[in-house]
Amino acid sequence: MYAVIEQGSKQYKVAEGDSVNIDLTDVAPDAETIELDKVLLISDGKDVKIGTPYLQGAKVIASFKTTSEDAVVKAKKLYPTHFRRRKNSRRRIGHRQKYLEVIIDKIEA
Repeated sequence: MYAVIEQGSKQYKVAEGDSVNIDLTDVAPDAETIELDKVLLISDGKDVKIGTPYLQGAKVIASFKTTSEDAVVKAKKLYPTHFRRRKNSRRRIGHRQKYLEVIIDKIEA
């Protein structure tokens, strides 16, 4: 059984037991689980349910590996560069995206 969810303008294909890095969202410091209710598709191998755009009553429940504060992970640092030819103008900026690392516990249809 798997589901396609939308979180932070990105779509993820998840199954129970998967570890996924989703975009950082505001979560209470003492929270143990997070509920993702923007489910686009659910498939159990035989039947496929497709939402328009979301499935009503469907949700995916995910938990954090340790605590919600320790679940914040950082991606590899990127260095976007701006360059204007013949203007003697160069600019290099560093950016490091933060994610929430969650484990998918349950998919409810």
